[in-house]
Amino acid sequence: MNIITISREFGSGGRELGKRMADVLHWDYYDREIIETVAKEEGLDADFVQAVLERHEWWTVPITFHQSFTICSSPNTELLAKQKEVIERIAASGRNCVIVGRNADYFLRDYKPFRILVCAEMEAKLRRCRERASNPETITDREIERQIKRIDRSRASVRELMTGDCWGNRTCYHLTVNTTDWEIKALAPVTAEFAIRFFERDGRQE
Repeated sequence: MNIITISREFGSGGRELGKRMADVLHWDYYDREIIETVAKEEGLDADFVQAVLERHEWWTVPITFHQSFTICSSPNTELLAKQKEVIERIAASGRNCVIVGRNADYFLRDYKPFRILVCAEMEAKLRRCRERASNPETITDREIERQIKRIDRSRASVRELMTGDCWGNRTCYHLTVNTTDWEIKALAPVTAEFAIRFFERDGRQE
C-alpha cells in the first residue's frame, strides 16, 4: 500500500495536482471527502465542520497536539481529533491513495508516504485564484494576496501546534513542485511517475 500526501500553498494548484495524480494512477483520492466523513459521523453539516476547522478557534487552547489529544477537550479540538482518526483509518484500509492537506504527511509518517509540497510565485497564485473566483471583478489583487497570506499563515500555525513541525519546510518533503508557468494537467503524469519511482526504489510495488 502506497500513500502520496500533498501539502500546498494556497492558490498553488496543489488540490488539482493531487486529483489529477490520483486519476493518472487510478488511486483513491481524499480531500473534501475527509471533512464529509467527519461531518457524517458527528451528525454535523460538512460546511460547518470545514468552517470550524479552518477558523482554528482552538488555537487559544493550551495544548500540544503532537503530544496528546486528551489534554483538553472542546467541540473544536474534538473535530480536529476526529479528522486525524479518519485520516488514520484511510491509511489502515490498505488502499493506494492521494491525500491533500490536513497534515496527513505527519499523521501517517509511520506509513512512509511520498510527501509533496506544492508552491508557486505570488503572481501565479493570484492568477489561479482569480480564474477560479465566482466574481473576480469585485475583488482586487491586493485583497486576494492578503487572503493567500492569511490562509498560509493559518496553515503554518496549525502545523506547529499539531506537530511541533514547521509548515513549508522543504526538508520535510521528498519533492517540491513549483507550479508557476505550468499547466497542472501537464505536471500530473510526471509527478505521478516520480512518485512511482520513489516507491519502487523503496522496495514497494504500485
